[in-house]
This record gives sequence, C-alpha cells and structure tokens, in this order.
Amino acid sequence: MAYNHGREDRKWRIWKEAEEKVLREHGVDEAVIEQIRIEDRADFNSNRRFYRWTSDFGEYLEGMADTEQQAEPNTVADLLDEIENETLYQTLLTVDKHTLLILLLKMQGYSTREIAAMAGLTERAVYKRLERLRKKLKPIFYPFGEI
Repeated sequence: MAYNHGREDRKWRIWKEAEEKVLREHGVDEAVIEQIRIEDRADFNSNRRFYRWTSDFGEYLEGMADTEQQAEPNTVADLLDEIENETLYQTLLTVDKHTLLILLLKMQGYSTREIAAMAGLTERAVYKRLERLRKKLKPIFYPFGEI
C-alpha cells in the first residue's frame, strides 16, 4: 500500500497533542516542549521522505517524474478544476455536492467513518454514494467492459 502523507500527518498530530498534554500536566517548560516538537517533526519529515520513495508504487513515480508536481486539491472546486478528461468532468458535474465532498475527502485519505462525521451522513450512506459514483464512472474507465 502506498504511503499516505495526509493520514500519517493526522496520526502524528494526534500523537503529538496527547504527548504534549502529558508533558504540560507534569510541569514541563513550554520552551522544552517546543524543542521536542521541532525535533519530532524533523524525524517525521525524514521518515516521510523515506517512505515516499520506498513505497510500492515505482511505476507511478516513473510516470510522474516527467510531469510537474501538483498540489493536492483542497476544495471541490479545485478537484473539478484539475480534471482533464471531459467525459469524467461532465459526469462529476451531474453528481450532488455531498458525493463530491466524499470523493475529495477519500482522495485526501480520510476513512469512511471520518467522512461520515464530516459530511453529516451515516457510514452506510457514504458507502452507497461511493458505490453509485463507481457505477457512473465505470463506463468512462472501462468502456469495453472490465479487464
């Protein structure tokens, strides 16, 4: 499975906030806590660089090496602006705003449970919307049937 920076960053932040809470409860000076945070972040960034290049997606990286790196879309509008396939774009325009939000959050590495909480839906509703989206997109990606 490929390294997901967004997911790993969220896990690191949660871990770091819990650690800093314990340190504050034990009376550790804020300057010391900040120094520990800086050093831990440097370790995290070092690990991120390592896992980014050693993950099992070499073919993807080879293909992307020739193209410029693009920032991950942060809004639904950014997501739609990045789409170059006209058929895909037109299909996504027919989808409701909740489904587009679910798609964006899924691309950013959120779990279905997290997406359901953010979108104000049940997990089952999130799964159902993704299933309907897959059915709409299937003719675009597999025009001659499944491989």
